[in-house]
Amino acid sequence: MPWSEAVTPVRMRRVAVIVPQAALRAALVRIAEEGCVELDRAEEAAPGAATVRLQRLRGRGATVGPECARTALLAAAAPDLDLLEREEEVALLAGEAQLEERAEGAVRQGEMAALAGWCPAAEVPRVAGRLAATGGALLPLPSPRGTDPPTLLRPGRAASFTPLVTTYGTPAYADVDPSWPAGLTYVAMFGIMFGDVGHGALLVLGAVALRLGWPRRLAGLGRLWPFLAGAGVASMVAGAAYGEFFGPTGLLPVLWLSPLESPARLLAAAVVFGAGLLALAHAAGAVNRVREGGWGSALYAASGCAGLMFYPGLALAGTGLVLHRQAPAVAGAALAVTGLALVASGLFRATAGGGAGLAETAVRLFDVVVRTGTNTLSFARLAAFGLTHAALADLVWRGTTGLAGRGAAGVAGAAVLFVVGTTVSFGLEALVAGVQALRLEFYELFSRLFDREGRPFRPWHVPPAEPADPATKVIPCSPG
Repeated sequence: MPWSEAVTPVRMRRVAVIVPQAALRAALVRIAEEGCVELDRAEEAAPGAATVRLQRLRGRGATVGPECARTALLAAAAPDLDLLEREEEVALLAGEAQLEERAEGAVRQGEMAALAGWCPAAEVPRVAGRLAATGGALLPLPSPRGTDPPTLLRPGRAASFTPLVTTYGTPAYADVDPSWPAGLTYVAMFGIMFGDVGHGALLVLGAVALRLGWPRRLAGLGRLWPFLAGAGVASMVAGAAYGEFFGPTGLLPVLWLSPLESPARLLAAAVVFGAGLLALAHAAGAVNRVREGGWGSALYAASGCAGLMFYPGLALAGTGLVLHRQAPAVAGAALAVTGLALVASGLFRATAGGGAGLAETAVRLFDVVVRTGTNTLSFARLAAFGLTHAALADLVWRGTTGLAGRGAAGVAGAAVLFVVGTTVSFGLEALVAGVQALRLEFYELFSRLFDREGRPFRPWHVPPAEPADPATKVIPCSPG
């Protein structure tokens, strides 16, 4: 898959389902089985016959609630609703209730019925082929003006990183899909704070266990195993650079620096690393602003082209001053001032003008400058928590070696201290590193990517009680 496709949401098509009224139910059953079409629903639909029966069952104390939507089933042929009610077939009644709700949104004329919705462009031919067996058709339509398509983030290997993005919000359809970059950034920051080859190896073993479905009670988290494995590998790489293997045991040489011996270098490296991530976030934000509103609005946005000029310009000017290089310092300052002027212009244009507008612009511009500095310095926490992790491991190792030289009882105590201390520090630091990496991802990086939120793609999927075509294996679209 080309890189450009890997970082963009799945391409959607507006579609119309055209089918004879007599075959409407059969067509809807196949659409529900495919799970790749989000159908428009009637805004104020009267309760259907199946919904009324579900309500009666609820009144009689049957288990009828939100879980019905997850366990609903659809019969291939129209069932006897009275029989389903008597036998309390809640799953089949729930499926019929959903089908009735979608059918209510159909436009009927003569012998034909039509429904509109959204479908991934790549799935349109397959779904159309399934509908053709019922005498129906799936026709592409132009997207309605003023309405953005729903967003479906790409499934596959990047799916384990998708929750990291959707927990913050749904990207607009026109935006970049940040799942892959965000996931890689997260595990890199986690590794810097949790740098230890031994601890990272434990995370990799945990990922392998999840991949194999063990323990069974965590089987639902199995798809996150690449995420955990990535964090473990990043921790091992950072640990090798620090020379840490379950602490400063001396089993590994220091390839780069020891956190406890060179905290200033680690702090400077963390801030520089964070500045690079912020520059990339500004670039991605500028792409998003252009896609969302064109160059006119993107040029003046703090999270758009103006911010992209201001932040790298500021970084270039700072680098020039530190290295005593006049040319990059002057060029960077000019670029930063130009970007800041564009931001100020955009902020003023959003006000009512006049003196109040100037005052509001000044306050918001000050906030932009301050946040730029604080967001950059916030990445110092990578070094701070990396130092904390190294200090805890060092404390456990010093205690272990101190007890080991005091006879047999000391060796036993050293073993207990090492196991317990490592377990406690591993659990505590893994939690802290995970939370802090998430905080940096959300507040420092995602705040520059997201300007407006999209609507998630929610395809209608109800599995059939008996597949309409037993020879066909249906894989529903992921709702992202």
